[in-house]
Parts: sequence; structure tokens; C-alpha cells
Amino acid sequence: MDQQNAHSISGARDNKLEVSIGRQVRAFRKKLELTIAGLAKLAGLSNGMLSKIENGVASPSLATLQSLADALHIPFTAFFRKYEEERDVSFVRAGDGLIIERRGTRSGHQYQLLGHSIGKTIAVEPYMITLTRESDVFPIFQHSGMEFIYMIEGEVGYRHGNKTYSLTPGDSLFFDADAPHGPEALKKLPIRFLSVIAYSRFSEE
Repeated sequence: MDQQNAHSISGARDNKLEVSIGRQVRAFRKKLELTIAGLAKLAGLSNGMLSKIENGVASPSLATLQSLADALHIPFTAFFRKYEEERDVSFVRAGDGLIIERRGTRSGHQYQLLGHSIGKTIAVEPYMITLTRESDVFPIFQHSGMEFIYMIEGEVGYRHGNKTYSLTPGDSLFFDADAPHGPEALKKLPIRFLSVIAYSRFSEE
């Protein structure tokens, strides 16, 4: 990204914050049934400056925001509550999850990736796992991070470390994924469960 584009993005974010703050100032002012002139006088501002702040065309200093907060009898942080930056989002319609190949994927064993989100330090991978056929040999998984399993359909004996847990619909299992784990007995087919894996993105390096 070149410097000009970086400045444009930064400017857009700043403007979005100013607009959000301005809307909050106006909303709190109207809630108290104050005119622009009335609030400006209480906060020690000119009518023109307050109008610019409410319209998002002026960037108020912290001192100005504190004066407005005092005049409106609200905490300073109230001006920022409605401000929302764009965040990572993944929307997958029913049946549209990506079918992936991973160790353990075989006939009758389906791993459907429902999204993939990477934050600054944490990566999260949600899977819908469906088992429709019996198998004599089960894969043993072992990886960094934590894993959460929520049973939706069927019954499975799920091993974690030296213990095996019998999971039925509504049951859940949350564990350290660094220990050996995986389905050990398919007790009632078909089996369907949600698996969410979270791990440090630095562990991949």
C-alpha cells in the first residue's frame, strides 16, 4: 500500500469517528431538549463550532469533548459507544461451507469449513463434521491451541488423552488440542458435530 492510499484510509477512518461523535453529541443534546446555542454556552463553545462538531466536519479536541460531556452530564466515553470500525466477518449460507481434505477425511467422513478468521494474535476455524459410515481405524489429531466440540446429531465416543467421552446431542467438550484426540467409537450414525479450533497465529511460524 502506498503512502497516499494509507493516508486516504486513515482519513476515512478519522472522518467516520468524527461523524459518529457528532451524532452522539446531537442525540444527547436533543435528549436534554437543549438548543445548539444552549449547549454551546454551557460547554464554552461557539455556536458555529458546535454545529461543525455535530455535523462531523470538525475534529473536537479531548478538552472540548470533556467540556461537552460535563455540560451534558454524561461520561466522556459515551461519545464513542456507537463508533464501530469494520471487523473481520465471514458469512456462509447453509450448505455452502468449503469441503476440505484433511487427515481423517475419507468416504463417509466430511469436514466442512464454515469460516476462517485471523485476528492480530488468534486464528479461529469452525468446522461442521459429519460421519455417516463406520470405520475400523480412526485418525488421532494433535495440534496447538484449544478446541470446542458441540454435538448436534448421533452419538460418538470421543477420545481426549487417556479418556473417552460419550457425546450425544447437546453435549460439549472443550479441551487442549495439544493432547491426542479424535472420535474413537461411532455409536449412532449419522454423527454431526460442530468443532471450533482456536490457536495462536504465531504457532504456525
